Amino acid sequence: MKVCFKNITKYITPKQIEATKEFVKLLQTELPLKKDVYFTFMGGRDVPMTTGVRMPGSKIFVLAEKRMLIDILRTVAHEWVHEFQYQKMGLKDNEKIQNIGGPEENMANTLSGIFVKKFDKMFPEHSGSIYEEE
Repeated sequence: MKVCFKNITKYITPKQIEATKEFVKLLQTELPLKKDVYFTFMGGRDVPMTTGVRMPGSKIFVLAEKRMLIDILRTVAHEWVHEFQYQKMGLKDNEKIQNIGGPEENMANTLSGIFVKKFDKMFPEHSGSIYEEE
């Protein structure tokens, strides 16, 4: 399984990229995926989303421009949880999930917050990167 990043260098610094890669390793430990995942970091909402969206084919789009890395990482984790739901929990791409207040969305909201806090505690060396403004 590999994780591919597109446009990441456009929106975050090399130090922040290092923290992002470390964060994804934590996600893979916590909620392991089998299929490759493709992240595209964006400056605008060219696809329908708030701050991120998971699309069929293990494609994840994340709004990155003018956001602190801590917020970007929370979105990465949120969409990772959704990808886990599709890969491991039996959700199907042709099935709509309840976007607000549904069990899948609540799970993604809860776990993404936990993963960000866990990362901050486990990797204090990245605290400067995740809380600094670009």
